[in-house]
Amino acid sequence: MNLRRLFLPLLVALLIARILPPLLCGRDANRWLRGDPVLQALLAQELIAFELRDDVARHKSTKNRFAGEWALVTHQMTALGLAQLCLAHPEWKERYVPMLSRAAQKSFLPEMRDFGTRAWHGEDALESLDGTHGHAYLSYAALAVGMARLLDPNFPKSIADRHDALIAAYERRLLASATGLIDTYPGEAYPTDVAAVAAAIAVHGRVTGVSHHRVLAHWAERVKRVQIDAASGLVIQRMGASSGKPHDAPRGSGTGLAAYFAGFADRRTAQLLADGLFKHESTFFGFGAIREYASGHHGRGDVDSGPVIFGVSVSATGFALAPARAFGKEDSFERIYRTTHLFGMPFSSAGRTRFTTGGPIGNALLLAFLTSGPEVAP
Repeated sequence: MNLRRLFLPLLVALLIARILPPLLCGRDANRWLRGDPVLQALLAQELIAFELRDDVARHKSTKNRFAGEWALVTHQMTALGLAQLCLAHPEWKERYVPMLSRAAQKSFLPEMRDFGTRAWHGEDALESLDGTHGHAYLSYAALAVGMARLLDPNFPKSIADRHDALIAAYERRLLASATGLIDTYPGEAYPTDVAAVAAAIAVHGRVTGVSHHRVLAHWAERVKRVQIDAASGLVIQRMGASSGKPHDAPRGSGTGLAAYFAGFADRRTAQLLADGLFKHESTFFGFGAIREYASGHHGRGDVDSGPVIFGVSVSATGFALAPARAFGKEDSFERIYRTTHLFGMPFSSAGRTRFTTGGPIGNALLLAFLTSGPEVAP
């Protein structure tokens, strides 16, 4: 009798633990998946509020290159998320185009690329377009500017002209690369950043009508042949641009973000990356997360992956929302959103929603990933 009394409460507690947290954390997953305009607008308003604050207190330059990188990505992802909303809801263009254009222009400011200029020993990406150095990090800004030009008929011509010149340089450098890689920093090429280069080139074609088919086909073929680890389906995180030699392991964080960027440029490549990524999903009681390292590879968390806990990566898990939504992987999207909700702790107030643990960059990334789909190439 005593055992029976102990067993029943334990069973009830286990059932509650199994059912209640996934239910609570997943209650908005289907709304995000279906593009609920209320949820989308609430998160968009949080990023608009951030951009307005940033206009008043602009991020200062720093000797820490990753702080500069985060500033660039915050403005870029804000612009991409708002652009995706305008593509999904054309009636929202009047509301969001001015702010997405402003965010994209900020990503192109010199102080947003100071970290790259320092890494290249004083060589500015936009002042060395005739050179052979890759400067692939600036593709993040180039992609944002391209999406702003696509939607903003009043986009400043002076910036558009510099954008045209940067895209031409990227195209020339990429076509000259046997590996389909160009370097981000001296001696370091990241397939994820090069996927952003391809995305920026592809969107430029949509804006201008210029055909970039040759360079995009060149890049897509090298992704499959050189940059993806055949055993795991994940892209190699860091490589030698000329040699194609791996400098790191195949990893989930790079693959997840590359799958998002590849969607702007080549649907089949993005689908291939997404399929590889979701082979590495771990599930527990209805929650999903992406493992950072493929089987047989090990490592710690870093600036790309975020914390790696029990083998799963915070960044890879968040990044996976975009290809899950864009390619209709509904079950994975729901499981991963539950995890995002649990650790992101969304909070709504004063007509805005923010994920409290990620700060502005986390909210900007989630706006882009949770609205992903309209940008995907046909």
